[in-house]
Amino acid sequence: MKLSIVIVNYNVRYFLEQCLHAVQKASTSIETEIFVVDNNSVDGSVHMVREKFPTVHLIENHGNKGFSKANNQAIRQAKGDYILLLNPDTLVEEDCFVKCLDFMDNHPEAGGLGVPMIDGKGRFLPESKRGLPTPEVAFYKILGLARLFSHSPRFARYHMGHLDKNQTHEVDVLAGAFMLLRHAVLEKTGLLDEDYFMYGEDIDLSYRITQAGFKNYYFAGTTIIHYKGESTKKGSINYVKIFYQAMSIFAGKHFSKGRAGMFSFLINLAIYFRALLALTSRLAKVLAFPAIDALMLYSGFLWLLPYWEQHKYTPDYYPPAFLGIVVPIYILIWLSAIGLSKAYAKPIQMKKLAKGILWGSIGILIFHSLADESLRFSRALILLGTVWAFISLLSYRYLLRQSQSFKDLFERKHKKRVMLVASEEEAQRISQLLKQSLSKIKVAGRIQPNRQPATAMALGNLDQIREAIRIHNIEELIFSAIDLPSQQIINLMLELSATKVDFKIAPPQSHSIIGSSSIDTAGDLYVVHLNAITKEHNQQNKRLLDFLLSLFFLCSYPILCWTIKQKKGFFNNIWQVIGSSKSWVGYSCYSDIQQKLPKIKPGILSPVDMLDENLSEEKKQEINMVYAKNYSILQDVEIIVHAWKNLGR
Repeated sequence: MKLSIVIVNYNVRYFLEQCLHAVQKASTSIETEIFVVDNNSVDGSVHMVREKFPTVHLIENHGNKGFSKANNQAIRQAKGDYILLLNPDTLVEEDCFVKCLDFMDNHPEAGGLGVPMIDGKGRFLPESKRGLPTPEVAFYKILGLARLFSHSPRFARYHMGHLDKNQTHEVDVLAGAFMLLRHAVLEKTGLLDEDYFMYGEDIDLSYRITQAGFKNYYFAGTTIIHYKGESTKKGSINYVKIFYQAMSIFAGKHFSKGRAGMFSFLINLAIYFRALLALTSRLAKVLAFPAIDALMLYSGFLWLLPYWEQHKYTPDYYPPAFLGIVVPIYILIWLSAIGLSKAYAKPIQMKKLAKGILWGSIGILIFHSLADESLRFSRALILLGTVWAFISLLSYRYLLRQSQSFKDLFERKHKKRVMLVASEEEAQRISQLLKQSLSKIKVAGRIQPNRQPATAMALGNLDQIREAIRIHNIEELIFSAIDLPSQQIINLMLELSATKVDFKIAPPQSHSIIGSSSIDTAGDLYVVHLNAITKEHNQQNKRLLDFLLSLFFLCSYPILCWTIKQKKGFFNNIWQVIGSSKSWVGYSCYSDIQQKLPKIKPGILSPVDMLDENLSEEKKQEINMVYAKNYSILQDVEIIVHAWKNLGR
């Protein structure tokens, strides 16, 4: 066996599917075995691998074992001369493995190899080549000197910024997202250190490889896409803590006592500093709009009060308590109503804001009628304040939405303009997926996936792609993985990375379209919605029906119980539905196949109860799928009426 590929998966089913398609293409001329180690995913990953990739060796863990332990499980079974540790959120070129193995065969001193990685927008990921994080190197990175002097051999050593990313180099540390290892070397160094749950194990193993007398290489002969942040969400304080604690473990094992102490001090300093920055940033993001709203509303009353006093009464007619107590209460009611209307949730929607202001004004009028006489003032000021709230809060949001810096915070004014790079047949399939994904998208047309003269059904060919993007104001390109090899897709992404377009890839025979818009955010994707049941208003209606029926059943229980087969079960079910742990209607059973369907609460009844006959499991799943796809609240009512006697199940 030449190559063993190990992929550790945790809840990234669609990315894993694309990764495996690419891996199989890249393995056609090599004797290869593929392992997927699943760390107890709940997104249907295991079923997908079994169904679509039956030749893959699947290891199912009944718990999250962590990255090191999961990799070691497969490595111990691997028979290949080389072991490739590969992230599930990656995409390799078709000749990636051939080139890498050829390099390793011709460089017997090489113990491990990494490759250039780009993110979903075609931008080079600096962690593709790294230096050993000594206390000095870590200090420069923490202070920001590595970023400031990004090409300095001294200050930028953490990402080896002084080395040309387009040339092959010897490096200190390989990235765990793509880590090709010589099996014979692992027998000398040992496997991944299981003291590391996540992060740091790649640094530790890279260091042990060099200590054993071998070299690590950054091989520039091929490039992979790494949807950074998808297999591990890297924006959280928890990530910062886990990552830097892993660095402390590394220092304690491999540095002298004095250097390890200094390193740990720097690491703890970094944790608290980054945590403070993250907390401050998060609070600022959460409180920014409510704080501005409060300021705008209070400023309005400061201006309205003298005007109204002069127009209707006399100056200083209202006591200080009005501005000091009553107006802050008004503002608090408005902000609460705006928050409950989800007008602060992203993307920000103007109609939700207007709804929140209106409900807030009604709440203020109720407060006015119930408050103590000393806190009641003119209703006219409440109405004037409402007018001011509508004008001021809507206006400044409208101005922010016009700014390029803030437009991503708001609901899109228009559908995203997308262009497909695909054959006519595949373009039709992708367009249908986009339609079923319920995303706000307009397909402007397709680019022919070759350089031949474009047909009448295409906007142009690959040579004309830049011009087509400009002319048609394209915001996103979707590449067909059937019509274009991974290598060509990656080259096009690199070529167009300077443009403002986003990129996505439609894997073959998949119900997903995958991409990533930012180096700092999780990859996003379009997934087919078989599930009208997942629409927000359907979920709300279903829950409302459950709750109202439960109240009715509870009040009428002494009478209704005589019409139900299992009276005690009926009473227990009422409370479980009220407590939201069950629904009156759900799917007929909970098998592996059901993982394809959107998640809903377990049901007492199911659509199958409409049919008084024995059905096969396959037929039941078909009925479940129709129920999810074409959900209506009347359907639930019909099922309950038809299967009334079984409500005590």
